[in-house]
Amino acid sequence: MDDIRVTKLNEQLRSGRVNNQKLIFESGNELAAYAAKQINYHVMGYYPITPSTQIAELLDDMKANGMHDIYMMPAEGEHSAAGMCYGASVGGGRVINATSANGLMYALEQFPVQSGTRFPMLLNVACRTISGPLSIKGDHSDIMYTLNTGWIILFANTPQQVYDFNICGLKIAEKVKLPVIVAFDGFFTSHQKRKAWVFENDDNVKEFLGQYKPEYDILDIEHPITVGSYMNEPDVMNNKYQLHLAMEQARADIAEIFSGYENISGRQYLMTEEYQTQESDVILFVLGSSYHTAKVAVDRLRNEGKKVGVFTISVLRPFPKEEICNICKSAEKVIVADRQDSYGAGGGNMSLEIKAAFQEHNINAKVISRVYGLGGRDFYVEDAVSLFNTAYENEVKTFDYIGVYKGNDKFKEPRYFNVISEDEATPAYLKNEPVKVNMNEATSMPMRVAPGHGACPGCGIPVNLNLLLKGIAGNVILLFQTGCAMVVTTSYPKTSFRIPYIHNLFQNGAATLSGLAEMFRIRQKRGEYPDGDITFIMVSGDGGMDIGMGSALGTAIRNEKLIIFEYDNGGYMNTGYQLSYSTPKGARTTTSHVGKNQYGKQFFNKDMPMMMAATHMPYVATVAESNPVDFIQKAAKAKKYADNVGTAYIRALSACPLNWNDVPRYERNVIGAAVNSCYFPLYEVEDGRFSINYNPEKTNKKIPISEWLGMMGRTRHLTKSEYGEILDEIQSETDKRWNMLKALAGI
Repeated sequence: MDDIRVTKLNEQLRSGRVNNQKLIFESGNELAAYAAKQINYHVMGYYPITPSTQIAELLDDMKANGMHDIYMMPAEGEHSAAGMCYGASVGGGRVINATSANGLMYALEQFPVQSGTRFPMLLNVACRTISGPLSIKGDHSDIMYTLNTGWIILFANTPQQVYDFNICGLKIAEKVKLPVIVAFDGFFTSHQKRKAWVFENDDNVKEFLGQYKPEYDILDIEHPITVGSYMNEPDVMNNKYQLHLAMEQARADIAEIFSGYENISGRQYLMTEEYQTQESDVILFVLGSSYHTAKVAVDRLRNEGKKVGVFTISVLRPFPKEEICNICKSAEKVIVADRQDSYGAGGGNMSLEIKAAFQEHNINAKVISRVYGLGGRDFYVEDAVSLFNTAYENEVKTFDYIGVYKGNDKFKEPRYFNVISEDEATPAYLKNEPVKVNMNEATSMPMRVAPGHGACPGCGIPVNLNLLLKGIAGNVILLFQTGCAMVVTTSYPKTSFRIPYIHNLFQNGAATLSGLAEMFRIRQKRGEYPDGDITFIMVSGDGGMDIGMGSALGTAIRNEKLIIFEYDNGGYMNTGYQLSYSTPKGARTTTSHVGKNQYGKQFFNKDMPMMMAATHMPYVATVAESNPVDFIQKAAKAKKYADNVGTAYIRALSACPLNWNDVPRYERNVIGAAVNSCYFPLYEVEDGRFSINYNPEKTNKKIPISEWLGMMGRTRHLTKSEYGEILDEIQSETDKRWNMLKALAGI
């Protein structure tokens, strides 16, 4: 907020013309959470994804300390989170969510469901690059996919606006009966801290919003309704027409609500925001935080005598075409800077929509489209100056990218490692039948994952990967789902892998690898590929068997010939350690805080091996680095099943010292304690037959669960007397699962 606005607001506060407010120093994500806390929504369904994750983390922290009573619903993926929110909104309450990038894409099919049935909610989108290639930095390639979903879309260009639009957005949603997105730049607006005004009294926010009285409430048993009926023509046509009318009505409602908000806050918002555009020959359009950078460039060029200006929009849907045309009616040239591209259309979505608006309203300004800032590339004042100067060139391309560089046509990819031959990858012990591991021989297996990687000290991922691959003879192709293992080994342009590797997103890794494996076999059958075997292995972790569980179960049910390997580190580690379904009950994470009202994660860890066994797949096993011979033997057995019978699944308990909050050099002891407490028992299931491979009871090594929990900072609080009841529950559940396993194994 500029100094003039701050001075004006201070005067209004002193005079009592607006509600009392306080000045804080927070980021966009923090202010979105602050507004949600003040609103005190009924439900938040969520799934972590950078850079929006902080919103759920902060709200959970506030909840642990009794600052609100929003029911926080952790989903196993964004698609489910969207479904949770939809169901909650149909239930007549206030609902919020937050997501980004591919999480938005994963949830996308739910969006028209929500708008088509006219139930309000609010979704924060911290805008980020759509994969692939994978990038977690900010641009607008995700938000533009939502333009046709029937959601109202507000776009905040400052943290202050994120706070204000979160409040106004909900009121708009409830007035128009449409869901609302509040979008802002990921890692710019979402993470950069700025001074912002917030209401001192939460009741001021609640009074502005008023009590929510839904027109339809599925929980009203005395007036039963059907939501989401099947429709034929002409009903579908009428439904969409009504949605169109609601969006058009929103133009007036947004202006009215913005005006009402100005009365209590002192901050004025319009559909558009402009700077020095009157009597300008050249006007630049940018969306989001770049607007403020461009304003500095305008001042610089104005001092040089050039008549330039800049504008942005606060509302993407409904699109403010009349307001835009009014701003640009006297300009000779309008430069539209898109932070995404609508490939093949000659411009990004904003270019296309502004051109269409100009044609409809007979605006004669020449439109120059430029794509900039993809993948979070910074936008400096010099870049804005360069954009403006483009308009003064004699010959100007109507469409181009800025900031790209030409590749080197003569570049030859360096070979960092020697190719591993099939003979090298088949040491003597893997030719034994049955497999009997000699650890001296095992060390001769070539390392498929090279030492050069970016994993944290003590990370269990490379340890577990190399133990797994010591038992896999011959040719291997790896697929990694998104996660720490992928990020720390494939930083472009280098790779840690000496074998073929592919990446895909959490939710569809197993399906992707299934397609690759079947293509290999089909090409062999057609004579397009030489004879020989390849073992296909999917590597998952960091919550990838939550959001990806459906794909993995589908693959197991189809009995595809491949291995699914899960390194279970007990959390969504690659996004900063939020709770996953494999996190131990009671563990402290950034979405299961410990405070006077909360003791950590509220439910027990998911038993994925048992779920996999329930698909009747040929082979399921659990392994641990504390028992390396058992680990390698099971890997070798999994290969034989995957090559000859069908799907094999192996799960390893994998240490994460950064987030487990323990000492890296003792991780093998921590893993061993998990095994000896029977929290993570070592067993296998072959064609439905259960076998326990290590029984700590027989060697008098069985320990209470408290000993293992006490070794890690994330769970050490559970050993205190005040959490005795929770600890007893965890011990009881661990014993129940152990006894069930013994019964299945016939012990």
